Amino acid sequence: MNIDTDKGKFTHQEILSQPEAWAAALEVLTAARRDALALAPARRYGRILFTGCGSTYYLSLAAAARTQELTGLTCRAFPASELWLNPASSAGRIDNPTYKTLLVAVSRSGETTETLRACEAFLEAGRGDLITLSCYAEAPLAKMGALNLVLPSGQEQSVAQTRAFSTLYLGTVALAALWAGCTDLFEGLARLPEAGRRLLAQAAPVAAEIGPDLSLDRFYWLGSGPRYGLAGELSLKMKEMSLSHSEPFHFLEFRHGPKSMVTESTLVIGLRSAANGPHEAAVLEEMRALGSRALDIAESDATVCFEAGLDQAVQDVLYLPVGQLLAFERALARALDPDRPNHLDKVVHLSRR
Repeated sequence: MNIDTDKGKFTHQEILSQPEAWAAALEVLTAARRDALALAPARRYGRILFTGCGSTYYLSLAAAARTQELTGLTCRAFPASELWLNPASSAGRIDNPTYKTLLVAVSRSGETTETLRACEAFLEAGRGDLITLSCYAEAPLAKMGALNLVLPSGQEQSVAQTRAFSTLYLGTVALAALWAGCTDLFEGLARLPEAGRRLLAQAAPVAAEIGPDLSLDRFYWLGSGPRYGLAGELSLKMKEMSLSHSEPFHFLEFRHGPKSMVTESTLVIGLRSAANGPHEAAVLEEMRALGSRALDIAESDATVCFEAGLDQAVQDVLYLPVGQLLAFERALARALDPDRPNHLDKVVHLSRR
């Protein structure tokens, strides 16, 4: 960080403190293990819906994909405004009273109007049960669910979510692991804080080199499966912090039209997985051949390597600090303050009508 300015000091600290926040959150999640298992979806629900606003909508996309993969249950994600204003096309009709839905609502503040209204409408309609994840115990959302998981280590002073997002996402992964009976995955989460510290040490100089390069004018974040939601969140971070052109895509979908936007001023960032690594690496190579620059993030053999030795479901959270630091460095290079994104508020409140 530029030592002559205080710009971004909260965001920077919140990015770097994520491993400690994860460790504290895991203590809360371990203590809530019995209560989480009591709501085991496979025995009680026909499907799971995830919801949030802004960053936590992208979190919901990632959480739904991962939870469906692990549990085998149908999982979908919607912005909270859609569940509230368009319930028939999102939450669905209530033709079968035995087909209960579990709604998982995620909000950093626990005060976002659309999320509160979506939960209220869901419960009033008798669609099923509610689990909430937030960072503030006194917030309205933290009193609404059959289970309310509060992860205070995710609390932030900055507007753009970094530590809160990764900590809350970790909470959804822990729930999915418990519900799927994957004890090894749940216990593997304890190794994340140390892996995160190593990653931050490696990623910081990479972000400090690439972020200030103002010859780059467009950023495309590629991720598939649960990583598409994470790509969406990192694209949002680039927009919020640095006011840059930034979009997320599924890996192979980028070849179907969006690649027409690739120029020498493009950076393509790949959140490469272990299972589909060769296919995803081929997309990045194709973009390089078209003149783009590429930043590859993966367990090994990449620009930034985790080398964590963890299951993909556990280590997905490690993509986040890399992209967050890149957005942070670009914001500083553009003389912007990452702590105070343009036009944004920390909590979105809507007036009642």
